[in-house]
Amino acid sequence: MNSLYIILTGSLVAASCALLGCYLVLRKMALIGDAISHAVLPGIVIAYLISGSRDSLVMIVGAGSIGLLTTFLIEFLHRKARLQEDASIGVIFTTLFALGVILISYYAENIDLDQDCVLYGEIALVPLDTWLLSGVDIGPRVMWIGLFVFVVIIIFIVLGYKELFLTTFDTPYAASIGISVTLWHYVLMGMVSFTTVASFEAVGAILVVAFLVAPAATAYLLTDNFNKMLLIAVLVGIIAAIGGYFLASWIDASIAGGMTATVGLEFLLVLLFSPSQGVLMKNLRTKPS
Repeated sequence: MNSLYIILTGSLVAASCALLGCYLVLRKMALIGDAISHAVLPGIVIAYLISGSRDSLVMIVGAGSIGLLTTFLIEFLHRKARLQEDASIGVIFTTLFALGVILISYYAENIDLDQDCVLYGEIALVPLDTWLLSGVDIGPRVMWIGLFVFVVIIIFIVLGYKELFLTTFDTPYAASIGISVTLWHYVLMGMVSFTTVASFEAVGAILVVAFLVAPAATAYLLTDNFNKMLLIAVLVGIIAAIGGYFLASWIDASIAGGMTATVGLEFLLVLLFSPSQGVLMKNLRTKPS
């Protein structure tokens, strides 16, 4: 049963990140998840110092607030200071991450947190933290949080499908028909912040970033249809979660590392053998007969 809980949690995180990752990849903002996952550290520390609690909701509020601030600052530097977007991301997330490390170091005697436990959760420990409903164990807390996040993302995409689609593929047209491009950008970044913070407590920042980028990038190489891209990305993420767990069990390694390696392998295989975009397949088609 513990194995099932771990796989389900990994699959829910993979599916949630993959859906949002499709929008990030198409908007050429794939590394924003990496920036947010590191930049939220001071928000987590400040939330703990104010509340004195490591409750997930408190942490999500604190970290989510800093995640939105991160997005705003990156956009401010990019649009107002004319700094390239990748440079803006690098400056903001390293500065905020360093601030978080300093806060933890300064309050080390009074705070039950460290940067490793905050950023690099261990998915193998998921079954140990369960919820009780009327005295009945209903399963790991993080798994249910992951399910809640996944449902919220599905609702978000369904309700905002038109706006998200147009602001991703045709920004000028979206603006011309009255859709606020800026508003939907920040709403999407808010969802990325929410998902990143809610997920990396269990699976760690590295795996969250991998699931935000690799499944979407893999799906991008397999189809030109956006709806199919969403479905393929989710499938790629779930396969990575399942395959990564069994790979880690087989070689007695980190489960998060196994999942990350698996999704990377999936991308590599598609990069080489995709019928339309695969490097090897393109070479075969261009070879003289």
